[in-house]
Amino acid sequence: MSQITLVLPFALPPPELAPDLVRALQAPALAALLSRTASDASTPSDAGTRTLPHEQWLARALGLQRPAFAAAAMRGYRLDPAGASWFIVNPANFEITRSHLLLTDLRRLGLSEPHARALYASAQPFFDEQGNTLLYGDAATWFMRAGPWSGLDTATPDAASGMNLTDWLPAGAASAAYRKLQNEVQMLWFEHPVNVEREARGLASINAFWPWAEAAEPMRDDAGALATFEAPAWLDALARRPNLAPADAAAATGDTLYYCGSVAELALAAEWAGWLMQMQRLDRELFAPMLAALQQGRIDSVRLVLSRRGALAEFTTTKLAQRKFWRRATLDRLLP
Repeated sequence: MSQITLVLPFALPPPELAPDLVRALQAPALAALLSRTASDASTPSDAGTRTLPHEQWLARALGLQRPAFAAAAMRGYRLDPAGASWFIVNPANFEITRSHLLLTDLRRLGLSEPHARALYASAQPFFDEQGNTLLYGDAATWFMRAGPWSGLDTATPDAASGMNLTDWLPAGAASAAYRKLQNEVQMLWFEHPVNVEREARGLASINAFWPWAEAAEPMRDDAGALATFEAPAWLDALARRPNLAPADAAAATGDTLYYCGSVAELALAAEWAGWLMQMQRLDRELFAPMLAALQQGRIDSVRLVLSRRGALAEFTTTKLAQRKFWRRATLDRLLP
């Protein structure tokens, strides 16, 4: 039996905007997949968590107890955790507003490989001096040995993005050491040639680093079924089929876990007109081929895992369920 599980972060619109967005959204294939189901379930998120619902779901699907992806991601970059505990570190931008700091969505930084290498080389000795060895994965993804910072309470970048950072900065016994190193790196990068060039081009400066996803634990082999599209670089590194186009996802053979991050950036930026356009493009390029493959028996079932900040919903449909013609195809299940 073959199954496609589609994880689509931020496909559930926020409650206050959901009625208007659902009314405007033209997505007939998605409506059929959501309405004619064999099972469905909704899971509210723990209000105290520092991760998003789809991140928690993905961690469980990959055999982790929590979104502790660092060690597994390192292996995706052919880096050896050597039994130690590590953080993912993202070069980041802290935006200063009148009253607080904001973490800019990492997708919007556009950090090039040469610029990332230059910033990494300048900061690496400062991390090493603290006992936090720094390793390079790619422009957006570095790794820091936890060392004395093990147990630092961190938030995922998407959970913290656009929020008042007062509530989202790393906390715990090592937080003072984190703030000290953060200040040193910020001063180091303040007038770095990379940032001088970026600011001259109208780009946000890289003025901070963001640690998260501490892990040393091994991961099951579940990532073998993982395919991704417009996903974070660290997740692409885990995938057997990274950058799998939506039109090709329905043709995948065997069980496939397909992570599609196409609407995440738009939702985080509250660009809802763009969100509608992207969802409608996915209806043509992803949901419609998936529905056709299901109806023609080329796949046995489709499970949709849709989320927003604070909630997650799962819908499973089969060829038999799609024969329930008396169920009107509607997008109402996107409503809270």
